[in-house]
Amino acid sequence: MSVCSVATCNLNQWALDFTGNLERIRESVAIARAKGAKLRLGPELEIPGYGCEDHFLEDDTTVHSWEVLAELLKDGTTDGMLCDFGMPVMHHGVRYNCRVLCLNGDILLVRPKLFLANDGNYRETRWFTRWQYGWVLQDLVLPRLITEATKSKQ
Repeated sequence: MSVCSVATCNLNQWALDFTGNLERIRESVAIARAKGAKLRLGPELEIPGYGCEDHFLEDDTTVHSWEVLAELLKDGTTDGMLCDFGMPVMHHGVRYNCRVLCLNGDILLVRPKLFLANDGNYRETRWFTRWQYGWVLQDLVLPRLITEATKSKQ
């Protein structure tokens, strides 16, 4: 029987602290790797920080998230470990709260949330749209800084 170690993490991410969040993500991947994990699952919106609120509506928040992801892909963070990162992604002019699965410096899948929290303290529908296409795959045109950092073109 084969065994796969999975690492989940709850990071102390700060809204819009892209440099600090990047370092905490790198540290969590290093800890997961040291413990023998092959899959690392990060928190929702871990790259920009969950509490960005209306800053999610600013294009810079998405751009800076892609910049952080490019660093993670270029620096070997994802080498030999499937990493699941959370960040906002624009697709056809619509903003989604996404999981980005990466391995060996490449993006394998970008998965938008199907259901958004919109009660109590949560107002995700203010900033994001839920994915309404079920399990249908669509091509995502990646930003140039990602295509330059990886083998991925879409």
